[in-house]
Amino acid sequence: MRAIQIIELTGPDHALQLAEVPEPDASHPMTPGEGVLVEVHAAGVSFPEVLQTRGRYQIKPDIPFVPGSEVGGVVVSAPERAAVREGDRVAAFTMLGGFAELAVAPVDFVFPLPDEWTFRQGAALILNYHTAHFALTTRGRLAAGETVLVHGAAGGVGSATLQIAKGLGARTIAIVSSDVKEHVARAAGADFVFRADGPWKDQTKELGGADIVLDPVGGERFTDSLRSLNEGGRLLVVGFTEGSIPEVRVNRLLLGNIDVVGAGWGGYVMNKPEYIAQTGVALAKLAADGAVSPIIGASFPMERAADALRLIEGRGATGKIVLDVR
Repeated sequence: MRAIQIIELTGPDHALQLAEVPEPDASHPMTPGEGVLVEVHAAGVSFPEVLQTRGRYQIKPDIPFVPGSEVGGVVVSAPERAAVREGDRVAAFTMLGGFAELAVAPVDFVFPLPDEWTFRQGAALILNYHTAHFALTTRGRLAAGETVLVHGAAGGVGSATLQIAKGLGARTIAIVSSDVKEHVARAAGADFVFRADGPWKDQTKELGGADIVLDPVGGERFTDSLRSLNEGGRLLVVGFTEGSIPEVRVNRLLLGNIDVVGAGWGGYVMNKPEYIAQTGVALAKLAADGAVSPIIGASFPMERAADALRLIEGRGATGKIVLDVR
């Protein structure tokens, strides 16, 4: 079968190779003997794959390996306890191996696709939407009527957060860097959109402040995020796409009675199948209500996987970036 491999750790320009590799068997290290084999139609591309091409991600398989952690496709085979069956259209989290014509997902990480969703949207579901739902509800304790500010609001996690927050009854503020990204943020449900290089902290305070700030970016804006929070506010740390990891002056937390909260979805859910299933049900309801519908920013054929990663690394991506496998 065709697959994209990472063959060296030199970055997107030279690390990727389209190759013929053996088909996987229907097993997965996370659920031995119980993997769901999926015919991949679209594969999601995310920042972790960029890091993997440089050997900077926490998961470091021996090279060569097939990257790709989420796919949209059709079930080829599934164990008895799976919630899906052969022929079902699904979204699946594979951890690795998704940039291929066939991939295997752990049985607990495969979800039926809404009828109206495309395979591309299926490839956009799990990392972004499960992360955003986990961050807002489990870690952020979001209540209806609260105000949520989202950095990187036009990206995959950002746009997912806006949609979920709106679906759960929040008011939303998006921070973006361009007119194009403002358009995406508004399409995702932002009530207000401010520029990252402008006085967004003061603008947020003029609106009454934020109860939750979700930050997948990190870097220099971190302190102003703390300053934009209301008493009892929560700053949710999701990632550091800007590249630098900020530090917290804890006196700010004391004086403002605010929280800085880590939201690491992957580490939290790995041994919690019931939680994974509950999140799937919650997101399916939000999708049925029309609140959740992944935004696809760009798609590339497998041969242009390097272009997809470069787009993300250059911070030019909006919504979800996908590879069209079939």
